[in-house]
Amino acid sequence: MPFSLSFYHLAKAAVPLGLLLALSQASTSASPKFKVLHAFGLGYDGGGLYSSLILDARGDLYSTTWGGGSYGYGTVFELLPLAHKGWKERVLHSFDWRTDGNGATGPLALDDGGNLYGTTSQNGPNSQGAAFELSPSSKGRWIETRLYGFGARAHDGAGPLSGLLSDGTGNFYGTTVGGGDYEGGTVFELTPVSGGWQENVLFSFCHDINPCTDGDDVRAGLIWDSGGNLYGTTALGGTGKGGDWGTAYELKHLAGGKWKHIVLHSFPANDRDGKLVYGGLVIDKSGNLYGMTLQGGGAGCGGPGCGTVYKLTLTNRGWKETVLYNFSNPTKGAGPTSSLALDAFGNLWGTAGGGTGQCNGGCGVVFKMTPLADGRWTYTLIHDFNGDDGAYPYASVIFDKNGNLYGTTELGGGGHHVGVVFEITP
Repeated sequence: MPFSLSFYHLAKAAVPLGLLLALSQASTSASPKFKVLHAFGLGYDGGGLYSSLILDARGDLYSTTWGGGSYGYGTVFELLPLAHKGWKERVLHSFDWRTDGNGATGPLALDDGGNLYGTTSQNGPNSQGAAFELSPSSKGRWIETRLYGFGARAHDGAGPLSGLLSDGTGNFYGTTVGGGDYEGGTVFELTPVSGGWQENVLFSFCHDINPCTDGDDVRAGLIWDSGGNLYGTTALGGTGKGGDWGTAYELKHLAGGKWKHIVLHSFPANDRDGKLVYGGLVIDKSGNLYGMTLQGGGAGCGGPGCGTVYKLTLTNRGWKETVLYNFSNPTKGAGPTSSLALDAFGNLWGTAGGGTGQCNGGCGVVFKMTPLADGRWTYTLIHDFNGDDGAYPYASVIFDKNGNLYGTTELGGGGHHVGVVFEITP
């Protein structure tokens, strides 16, 4: 698949971009504190960024591209800050579709030794993607090790679109969009063993077919709570009103290494609820969960709705969902596909499509949600991409220790228009 194809084309139930973002071209002011750190040029440089960034202790940024590199199938790259001279990009690894796989869309993970871990969603040794490690060597080069090739056995997961989540003891957890016992996707664990790594499927989705009441089409990654339980979302499935449009779920860690799957919410619960859940969850210090939906919230964007920001709160009667924001004005954002980011002050930050820029339907936005004392939240448009400074921010933003934001766009930026890394200083 060429790098420039939109992430939406990977959907089982593909939604036309024109339908998702049939937006008007009104003007709105952009944040003056926005800066492009690097505009990609394809070729060896890479291009097409779907993944969010990670930050190491030195302040270096790491992520992946969908295309470019030595083989044309994407790269792992590093951005190094230079004193008073901007940022320098360095390609650490070029994906070979035959051995590594390609289509890296999930964020990387970083351990205390400076090793990077991630996944590819396509091809590789068993044609279903792979998990990999990149380790820095004494000669300044990075050595790639394939940890696991998905599709290695019957009922294995297939096509991990999310990255890997560490438990801090050497094990990693993730999801696959397909495969498993019922072909609805999986939650898996990778454990180091003598001579390599072992994969354990913790849960297979779509036990009940038509609809898949426990969820189907698992695109987002996982998060932990303080008790060692995992949380995530599915794009489809569930028992929502008028269709199976996604779930939020928990994998509860039980004694003896077992896990119990619990559906926390099925979308949509009502006519104003969101539906089609591509992004994952974020958790606050009180255990509340936050996320976004691609559609729903009303009848905007040509009919299916422009998406929502929602909150899940545990009550004595189970989990309660509250819609915090409805993307009812597409010029301020629409159709979010990423997870939210929570800052130290309890504000939520996110990316979405829509906006006003020169792209068809808008080039995308960065926004902020601020909690008020009465329980309501206010929505603030932080940056409206215009194409030259980036287009289609599909990934989440991250923060450094000073509260600066960093993110990526799939396309746009400079003469090549194959994506940027950007910084926003609040």
